Amino acid sequence: MNNPAHTQHYRAATHSTPRPGQPWVKAFAILVWIAAAVSAFLPFALNTSPWDAVTLRVPGNQGNWWHVLVGVPFFLAFPMVWLRLRSVFVERPPATPARQILWTVSGISIFGTILVEIPFLLHLAGTSSWQRFLVLGLGFGIIACSAAVLIRRRHRLSPTVASMVSIDTAYLANAALCLVVYSEATGPIGSRIGWFVSIVIFWPILLELVWLLTCPYSEIANV
Repeated sequence: MNNPAHTQHYRAATHSTPRPGQPWVKAFAILVWIAAAVSAFLPFALNTSPWDAVTLRVPGNQGNWWHVLVGVPFFLAFPMVWLRLRSVFVERPPATPARQILWTVSGISIFGTILVEIPFLLHLAGTSSWQRFLVLGLGFGIIACSAAVLIRRRHRLSPTVASMVSIDTAYLANAALCLVVYSEATGPIGSRIGWFVSIVIFWPILLELVWLLTCPYSEIANV
């Protein structure tokens, strides 16, 4: 027989805990991801933005595949803005083809980030020991932890939440790498304003990822 006091305490705790589907959480998440979308066009270091990296407009004509792979994941902010806005105005989840596209794009971005990590793994990146440790630890760590939890809870997460998790993972793994590598970039604030924006939004996006993977309401709430 259920204990009434225990049941009452559980319900009180349930109602006092913010849920991913609450309006203020959705509004905040939308603002964060809009900032992430804007930062894709802001200079991250040396007056070079992720958009410049993707289009190979790197100072000294040094643009190459590494810069492209680093720049592309920043644009995952746009499908996430779409998912977040959709969760406000549309109750049903995205169609299966749309989710498949999101998973494919996220998977390609994660694979690209792994390729970008290889020079650090082989001591070819020219970074300090602590930068190399952070790049490898954060990059591979975010991907591995997210994949492990996602596989374990795959039957309890809604398709929309799973899509968000894949985008969060791909975005954060790449952002962590860039934040560490360019942390010592020189120049006025205006020449690296994207770095400052990214380090601010990194934490709420990381919190979002942890929340989506662990919150007991993720599988039932329209986040």
